[in-house]
Formats: sequence, C-alpha cells, structure tokens
Amino acid sequence: MRSGSRAVDQAAARDAGSLTPLLAAAGVSVTGDGAFLVAAPLLAASLTRDPLAVSTVTAAFYLPWLVAGLPAGALADRWPRRRVMLVADLVRACLIGLLAALVLTGHAGLPLLLAVILLTGIAGCFFDASSQAVIPTLAGRDKEVLAKVNGRYWSIDTVGRSLLGPSGGSLSFAAGRSLPFVGDAVSFAVSALCISRLPRMPAAGTPQPLLTAIREGLGHLRRTRQLRELAATMAAYNFSYNIAMATFVLYATGPLHIADSGYGVLLALGALGGIATGWRAALITRNLSHRQTMTLATALQAAAWLGIATVHQPLAIAGFLGVIGAASTLMSVAASSARAALTPDHLLGRVVSAFRLFGIGAAGLGALAGGLTAQQSDLRTPLWAAVALLTLTVAAHRPWRRAASSASSAQSTPSALKTQQAAAPQ
Repeated sequence: MRSGSRAVDQAAARDAGSLTPLLAAAGVSVTGDGAFLVAAPLLAASLTRDPLAVSTVTAAFYLPWLVAGLPAGALADRWPRRRVMLVADLVRACLIGLLAALVLTGHAGLPLLLAVILLTGIAGCFFDASSQAVIPTLAGRDKEVLAKVNGRYWSIDTVGRSLLGPSGGSLSFAAGRSLPFVGDAVSFAVSALCISRLPRMPAAGTPQPLLTAIREGLGHLRRTRQLRELAATMAAYNFSYNIAMATFVLYATGPLHIADSGYGVLLALGALGGIATGWRAALITRNLSHRQTMTLATALQAAAWLGIATVHQPLAIAGFLGVIGAASTLMSVAASSARAALTPDHLLGRVVSAFRLFGIGAAGLGALAGGLTAQQSDLRTPLWAAVALLTLTVAAHRPWRRAASSASSAQSTPSALKTQQAAAPQ
C-alpha cells in the first residue's frame, strides 16, 4: 500500500469489526442474487416459450465478466474501492427496482430483462473486484487470517447464492412475479448501507490509460509463476466441473431415477458441504500451501465424480456432491488468499478480474463440451471425462515433491511483497 497521507490507518482498518460490514453486505446481496438467478429464467419462460430465447438469459449472466471484467478491475484499482462498491450496489438496486416495477405493471419484456441482467452484471464486476481487493487491506496478508476471512466470505456466498436465494426466488415468484426482483433490489440497498460502514480507503492505484492498466495487471499475473499456475488450475477445475454438471440434471433424473424435488435436495446438500468447509478453511489449510490446497480440491472433485459415476444410491450421490461443494470452497479460498498474498495492492482488482475471466470462460466452455460429449455418447461419459481431466491436472502439479518451497513462497511476508513491488516494472 502507498505510504503518506493517502495510506489507510492500518490499526483502524484491522480492527476486529472492520470486516463485519463487508461480510454482511455479501450475505445480503448474494441472497438477492440467488433469487434473481432463479427468477430471471422463470420470468423469461413466462414471456416466451422459445428455447433459444430463454437460453440467452442464462448466457447473459456470464457475458459481463467476459466483456467488462478486465476494464472493471483496472478501474476498481484506480478509484477508491469503498466508493466503487457503494455505487455498484446503488446502481444494481435502481436497475432491479426498475425491472420489478415494470414486471408489476406488465410492461417487462425479454429485451429489457436481458439489458438489466447485463448492466447489473457489469456493476457486479466492479463490486466483486473491489470487495476481494479490500479483504487484505482490512485483514492484512497473514496466510491463516486470509484463509479464515475468505472461508467465511465464500461460506456466506454459498448460503445466499445456493441455498436461501434460489428457494426464496422460486417461492416468491410463484406468489407474485415481481416479488423476487423487489427483494433483490432491497438486498442491494441494504448491502450499500453495510458498505457505507466500512472505513474510508483511498484509491490504491494511479490514473493511467485503461489498456496500459489492463496490461500491467495481466503482466503481473504472467510474471508471477504461482499465480499463473493457480489461474490455470482454477480454469481446469471449472472446465471439468461444468463438463460433468452441464448434463448432470439429466443423469440424475434419468438413469438415477431421482425426482425433480430430490434433485434440489441433492444440490442443497452439496452446498452444505461447501458452507461447512468454509468455516473451517483456516484449520484445513494451515499446513498446506495455496498450491497444495488447490491440488487437494482438484483431487477431491475427481474422487467425487468417480463415486457419482459408479454408484446409484441417492444418499451416496448426495455425499459425493457435498465433497464437491467442500472442494469448490477450498478452491475459492486458496485462490482468493493467494491473490492477496502475492499481488501488490494497486494491482489486486485487475488480478481478481483476470482470475474471474479465466474461470468463467473455462466454465462456459466446459458446459458446452459436456453437452456435446453427452450428445455424442451417453449421460455418464461427461462424468468420466471430468475424472480424467481432473486426474491429469493433479498429476501435472506434483505438489507434494516441492512442499517446503511452495509453503514458504505462498506465505509471502510484507517485506517480500514490497521487494516484489519494487522489482516489477510498474
């Protein structure tokens, strides 16, 4: 962090309660997001029965990170991050509120819905890049502290996005089509109120041409071997997960004969595995480097899909999905902590956005590959493909042979980070 009058008061910023507003904001807003993720396709299906038109709604949720993620990260580094999060929340509250009003009056159409999804997604790019960059500012860069904070952050995210939000979204949509959108708008307003309680933080970076700023962030990712390897691991993880998950609903409700309601229960149990792991992330990863943690997560996902492909008992399937949920939380915690430990503060928003770009891009390609694989063979083949790819990823890492060097380098000290900042051509 830059010194002088622009520096944040570290003693105040690292007060035990300084992260509470951020975690509260995340919990409220992701619950609204979870409802929106369910309600938007339901609204689209009520407006048109064209499968292609409805599918564009799902695609619209991924598109903002692919087209605006890198610029958003660069601008989030240039502007005060607390202010960026506040504005992003207020913009999303207004957009979703407008959609709710138009749904209530019967004037909402598919083009408007797509526009709102895209614009709120772009605002979300700014919020997410800033919120992840704020964590080391408030909590410091100690490995165990970062694991604890990020574990709680991603547990809260899973609770809202995968448990409370979707169920609330579907139930409220059934009660009244505008209700989930009203709830989402209110959630962003409450999130903004929480963010306003964060300590004031100056801009981490300095004004520079946007393309130059983006290249600087990507250059840091390219030059830092551990970050480069971790980004590739996350991409492989997401690609493999979506190969299997894209058609898993057909596999579960077809060959496994699981009812539609039972499928929802399976997914909820998978989310519980992620939530429980997040709250114990610091203990689980205490003696592991970030690289080893991500490799462990990859191995766990491979073992879980292997189990799902070879057993047919619903309870066993639920247990394996819980393992995948736990592995995904470990992956998110390790990636978030590694970015914070290995990236200078003024580049952190850009590195977060680059990770998201690679991860979301790989997820979309994996879903397409999974659908094509199932179409050309059968519904079990994508599961075996995921096992094979994840196993190859683990084998390529060989992390346990370099445990000492990985662990020491993952726990970057403040002095080491300052040396890195000075050495890099920034």
